[in-house]
Amino acid sequence: MKKNLTLLGGLSVKEFLRDYWQKKPLLIRQAIPDFTGLIKPQQLMSLACTPDTQARLVTHKRGAWQLQQGPFETEDFSGLGKTRWTMLVQGLNHFLPQAAELLKHFNFIPHARLDDLMVSYAPKAGGVGPHFDSYDVFLLQGMGHRRWQISEQKDRTLIEGAPLRILQNFIPENEWILAPGDMLYLPPHWAHNGIAEDDCMTYSIGFRTPSYQELGEQFLIYLQDNLCLDGMYADPDLKTQSHPSEISSDMLRQAEQAINRIKWNKSDIANFLGCYLSEPKAHIFFDPPENPWPLKRFKQVAQTSGITLDLKTQILCHNDTVFINGEAHGADRDDYKILRILADERQLAASTQLPDTVMTLLYQCYTDGYLFPTSNQQMSAP
Repeated sequence: MKKNLTLLGGLSVKEFLRDYWQKKPLLIRQAIPDFTGLIKPQQLMSLACTPDTQARLVTHKRGAWQLQQGPFETEDFSGLGKTRWTMLVQGLNHFLPQAAELLKHFNFIPHARLDDLMVSYAPKAGGVGPHFDSYDVFLLQGMGHRRWQISEQKDRTLIEGAPLRILQNFIPENEWILAPGDMLYLPPHWAHNGIAEDDCMTYSIGFRTPSYQELGEQFLIYLQDNLCLDGMYADPDLKTQSHPSEISSDMLRQAEQAINRIKWNKSDIANFLGCYLSEPKAHIFFDPPENPWPLKRFKQVAQTSGITLDLKTQILCHNDTVFINGEAHGADRDDYKILRILADERQLAASTQLPDTVMTLLYQCYTDGYLFPTSNQQMSAP
């Protein structure tokens, strides 16, 4: 409780959700006291050069914006200069255990809403320009200082031809300079502009707000993958037509009857949401153990050291179903409680009593690279 009171500037979670969440910005001085960051600039630049990282380099020179997509080579950073550029790396929580730990401060927001933790590094005057996002974001300052300007403006006209969605007519209404440990919460669609005052790093904890259009499109894809309609179009009593190019009323009737047989219920929607929201992004891959231990040995190690999720694994839960990286797994009441603890805490203590049904599922996840015994992050056969 004290941790959240500090994180939210003296507000309780209930007060923050009631008065600020999705309603208005909140500036919090020393949200995390003594926080100076999780990673050094040089480490971030090295991470931006790895092939499984989503990284972007933004420069603003002579009034022109430029965007380069990673992965990068070290040579790409030569000639950047000492001002007016920014490196952004998505999904730091997928690579750095300390980043995943940082996200636990925000467990008062459902995991189904979490996008990722992005980190940006910029020298003096660096930034990505005034823009707005379609998600909730907590902007936590690490090293250095960043000036944030914000506006509730409705004018969302963008600079034509820019490689980024930069607002053309940004008019700041408020601005602050954030120091290490300070944090700014912004609801969706609040225009904002972050400008580095000196060499600085900002940690952006983003919570996605999928559009209904996106959910509708993805649900139709889900239905397509789970659809089973028997029968086929038939016209044994076909009649001649004056115009062969016209679709007949009989064909229309048959198609309508067939399509009207497609039904779904609340359970189908819950299953879709669980699978869709826990599905890893397209660039995320898991590394199964090269020489997986047999089930018996895995069980012994798991019961003595506990279980920890891979940093990239996402588990969501609903009623009697657990969704692991886009896959649905039914569970009885006792199994569900254990798996929900794993989903909430991202680990299971060694003292946890694991039924055979749970152990079998955990072993399957281990062979897929989704989790590992806590003391064996990279396991191989002895």
